[in-house]
Amino acid sequence: VQLQASGGGSVQAGGSLRLSCASPRSITSVFSAYAVGWYRQAPGSQRELVARITSSFDTNYADSVKGRFTISRDNSKKKVNLQMNSLKPEDTAIYYCNTVKRMDSTWTPFGNWGQGTQVTVSS
Repeated sequence: VQLQASGGGSVQAGGSLRLSCASPRSITSVFSAYAVGWYRQAPGSQRELVARITSSFDTNYADSVKGRFTISRDNSKKKVNLQMNSLKPEDTAIYYCNTVKRMDSTWTPFGNWGQGTQVTVSS
């Protein structure tokens, strides 16, 4: 499943953005079977998982975004969205999406990384 992230941009602190992760070439039944995670990578930092959603719509968030970000999926459109509200300058990063699977106690990406989408939040 090849995923493409889009929707980034520049906003002021307190603003909102909606990111989209699409898999237009996938068969719907195949896409819907995968868990998908949204990751971000700020300059000089490691890539971190900020939100993920399973095939059964179970969600989980990093503490840093809990209560501000909402992940959702629309399998009919083969998309996973990330609604980001109350954005902070520290949310500035390149955001990526990827298929993930649970290995031991952690969720691990296993697909190809796309180009990501840049989110810049100014104070």
